[in-house]
Amino acid sequence: MKPFLILQLRPETEASDDEYQAILTKSGLSAEDTVRIRLDVEDLPRDLELDAFSGVIVGGGPGCVSDAPDKKSDIEARIEDAVLGLMPEITGKDFPFLGCCYGIGILGHHLGRTVSKENYSEDVGVSDCSITPDGSNDPLLKDIPDRFFAFVGHKEAVQRLPEGCTHLVSSPTCPYQMIRFGHNVYATQFHPEADSDGFEVRIGIYKHRGYFRPEDADDLVQMCRSADVHAPEKVLRNFVDVYAQDA
Repeated sequence: MKPFLILQLRPETEASDDEYQAILTKSGLSAEDTVRIRLDVEDLPRDLELDAFSGVIVGGGPGCVSDAPDKKSDIEARIEDAVLGLMPEITGKDFPFLGCCYGIGILGHHLGRTVSKENYSEDVGVSDCSITPDGSNDPLLKDIPDRFFAFVGHKEAVQRLPEGCTHLVSSPTCPYQMIRFGHNVYATQFHPEADSDGFEVRIGIYKHRGYFRPEDADDLVQMCRSADVHAPEKVLRNFVDVYAQDA
């Protein structure tokens, strides 16, 4: 099988490693089935050829594409530039892509700068998601109930559906929870890789990054442990099942 390219944006090693393991577990991939690049510590290869991969999966991160340049750290700016630099080829080829959380910001920004902090931010927690009529027959939502819960936590969001996109999943607090550009370029606002253990790790790492009040961390951990969040991981499994190609 051609490997899947996993691009990670988290500058914290513990969070990055935990996210990578979650992507492997939920997608059914092994480490040998992937090429992992941590963009906080390494650049994209100059000779990178998308056609060498079955698809691209982009993880989450603490950055915001809608922040002014002077509000971004050097690492955040470099990571953002690297991922945005791939988007013209990905959207131009309609190449299999799944962007998780930060990935929907990247896609929305690339397609028309429709991402901001004006509306639809969500506190760290669980969002009540519903599959739209257009999403009901999408292969990445196969075997997922029409209504499901997913872990979220973000400061910015897509404000309007970018041109060329199909709206697949919504929620009362954030309408654009999952979108598709063309036929093969997907992005979710929720975290398809996250389970209660993984979100507990992130709560500890990011409790001073403005996503929630630090004193609420223990309550959020308890919320995660009691949450019934299982359906979103099928998005990752379906992505691999649909796009895995023979080498």
